[in-house]
Amino acid sequence: MSTAPAISLRGINFSYGGIAALENIDLTVQRGEFIGVVGPNAGGKSTLLKIILGLLKPSSGTVEVLGLPPEQGRRHIGYVPQYPRFARDFPITVEQAVLTARLGQTRWWGGYTHHDKVLAHEALRRTETDSLRKRRLDTLSGGQLQRVLLSRALACEPDILILDEPTANIDQRVETEIFDLLKKLNEEMTIIVVSHDIAFITYYVTRVACLNRTLMCHETAHIDGKLLDQLYGTHVHAVEHRHD
Repeated sequence: MSTAPAISLRGINFSYGGIAALENIDLTVQRGEFIGVVGPNAGGKSTLLKIILGLLKPSSGTVEVLGLPPEQGRRHIGYVPQYPRFARDFPITVEQAVLTARLGQTRWWGGYTHHDKVLAHEALRRTETDSLRKRRLDTLSGGQLQRVLLSRALACEPDILILDEPTANIDQRVETEIFDLLKKLNEEMTIIVVSHDIAFITYYVTRVACLNRTLMCHETAHIDGKLLDQLYGTHVHAVEHRHD
């Protein structure tokens, strides 16, 4: 088994039409870490995820996923998109949506295998959404949909889980439930989560990657008001979240 880091980015630069989006990004995510990525809008967070997934190629620098080029390594990644961008009115059930994660995983013809269906049901069980499997996606609440999207990512049998704003537009109770689940999943896989709620995620993550075109990683204990002001370019008020 390879001992390479889960994610390795070295000297990454990327531009859109000559406008720099990422500058000289270095980031190593070790296996088993739980990393939070924070930063302002247009700071490069989504661009960074697309480069890790091999959907964008940097203008310079190197990317490795489990020691492999991202186009090969991404088969080991489960990805949870930002749910407001998801076509919720698509006429598909929860079970069918989760099964799409198995497309191309086992065979290219003849439909899903019994193993595919077992993995889908197990993923739904782990996110406590198995009772919803016959429901249509457009009947779900925001929190239910996020759990279903997480189930779909888990059905890939990933070594790495990447989530883009998984609790956007979700109330704090559901946010806590989802992050409690992620903390448990972190016992068996590496997790990278993009979030705007830095005060909340520091309770869960091991490190925070602060990204605003350039990137700095910090232990959660080192996050303070001065750092947030520098990251967001304005004064930021921290709100305490209590977990009783």
